[in-house]
Amino acid sequence: MSFAMDYETMKQELKDRLKATRFRHSLGVSETAVRLARRFGVDEQQARVAGLLHDCAREFPNEAMIAEAEKRHLPIGTVERSMPLLLHGPIGSRRVREIYGVDDPAVEQAIARHTVGGEHMTPLDKIIWFADMIEPNRDYPGVEKLRKLAREATLDEMLLEGLSDSIAFVLAKRHLIHPDTVLARNEILLKMKKEA
Repeated sequence: MSFAMDYETMKQELKDRLKATRFRHSLGVSETAVRLARRFGVDEQQARVAGLLHDCAREFPNEAMIAEAEKRHLPIGTVERSMPLLLHGPIGSRRVREIYGVDDPAVEQAIARHTVGGEHMTPLDKIIWFADMIEPNRDYPGVEKLRKLAREATLDEMLLEGLSDSIAFVLAKRHLIHPDTVLARNEILLKMKKEA
């Protein structure tokens, strides 16, 4: 794990690249990720940096996402071609090295997976995914229930509820559901059934 920039320098660089509301959201995710990392015994510095930079690729407009992903030789599935915004996680996982000097595969993976999840998510992956849903600037029906889980539930219980809510939201909008989100939810459900 190595960071070429200190956190304050990363913050300033990010602030110069993102809209004010997106930057505020990024700070909220960073702070929330640190609290969750402390609760679950995960490296707080990794959580702080991954939370701050998780949306760093949102500096690109939606219509540029496919070209940015192709430039970095990232895989682009049919769901991403239909909904290019989903590529901001994988693109961001490369941007952290390109722009912010982050050389940490765990941070890169957490950023890559923060939008749709995936199989074999690490505790850091889960924390960044969930912090993105509940940071203080988020305001939507059900967010308080998820914040309560962040204080009381296990990491997998939190994630299962968050993934289930996310899938229900996407279904209600009649959008495509990314297969990685289904894989993440099924894996946690199967693990919990085994442990029961």
